[in-house]
Amino acid sequence: LTGLRPHADDPQLQAKWRAVKQQAKQRAAAKIQQLTGVKLNPNALFDIQVKRIHEYKRQLLNVLGIIYRYDEIKKMTPEQRSKVVPRVCIIGGKAAPGYEMAKRIIKLICAVGEKINNDKDIGDLLKLVFYPDYNVSGAEILVPGQLGSS
Repeated sequence: LTGLRPHADDPQLQAKWRAVKQQAKQRAAAKIQQLTGVKLNPNALFDIQVKRIHEYKRQLLNVLGIIYRYDEIKKMTPEQRSKVVPRVCIIGGKAAPGYEMAKRIIKLICAVGEKINNDKDIGDLLKLVFYPDYNVSGAEILVPGQLGSS
């Protein structure tokens, strides 16, 4: 990475970086739409948490934060909403077959996503999707879409 430092202010490199990043986000958005049916704004900030679903892995805390963000956006005036950076929250992972609490967390993520994603007042300002059966192939799509996300 230190070899990139001399090129950090290079406008051509920056333009190429943005183009590659945008392509990765478009690819991730297309895959998520294919899997979930939810159309995402590839220009939004991608906020991604993927790991084994477990109480101590903080997916539940993340969902509570998303609910808080949703509530705050709902309270805003149209002028205030115009200043909000659109955000796509993606939570993915798998639950152990017998782990009931993990299954409930996944159901909560999906239920909250259903509410937020269909709220016309919110539009593209906030989206929440659960990426099902996350694995290495999913990582190959999501990680490049997240890195350096803006």
